Amino acid sequence: MNNKLEPKKEHRIVSQDYIDKVEHLEQSMLAMSGSNIAKGNTELFPLKHSFSHGIYIREMFMQKDSVVIGKLHKFSHTWFLLKGELLISTDEGTINYIAPCYVNAPEGTKRIICAIEDSIFVNVHPNPDNITDIDELEDRLACVSYKQYDEFKLLKE
Repeated sequence: MNNKLEPKKEHRIVSQDYIDKVEHLEQSMLAMSGSNIAKGNTELFPLKHSFSHGIYIREMFMQKDSVVIGKLHKFSHTWFLLKGELLISTDEGTINYIAPCYVNAPEGTKRIICAIEDSIFVNVHPNPDNITDIDELEDRLACVSYKQYDEFKLLKE
C-alpha cells in the first residue's frame, strides 16, 4: 500500500454543445474588422505584467461595454476584480461580479467577459520557473483551443 498522498486528478467535462457555441462566437468576433475589435494583446485592453517569486500577475483594464473571450487556462489560478463590474460566462453558467471580489478558477476554464463598467481584472498564475518572457508564459499557461487543451491534458496524465 502506498502511504504517500497523491493529488486528486479532476477531469472537467465541458459539453460539446458549449464548445461549439463558444468557438462559433469566437470565430465570428475574430472575423469582424474595425478599430474597436481587438485580436490578441492590444492597446484596447492594456495589460500590466508583474512578477513575484514563483508568481506571475497579469492585470487588464477593460472599458465599459467591451467583450473579451479568453484563452483556456492550463492550470487553476485565482483572479481578482479590483474595480468595476463584469458579466462572465463559462461552461458552468453566467455570473455577475462586482468589485472587489476574487474567484479560484479551475483549469480548463474559458471565459467570455463583458464589462458592464470600466473594470480592472487581475489574474494570478503560478510561475515556478520565474519566467519573465510574456510569450513564453502565455504558451505555458494557456491554450488557444479546446483541441490544444485536450492534447495538453493527455500529455499531463
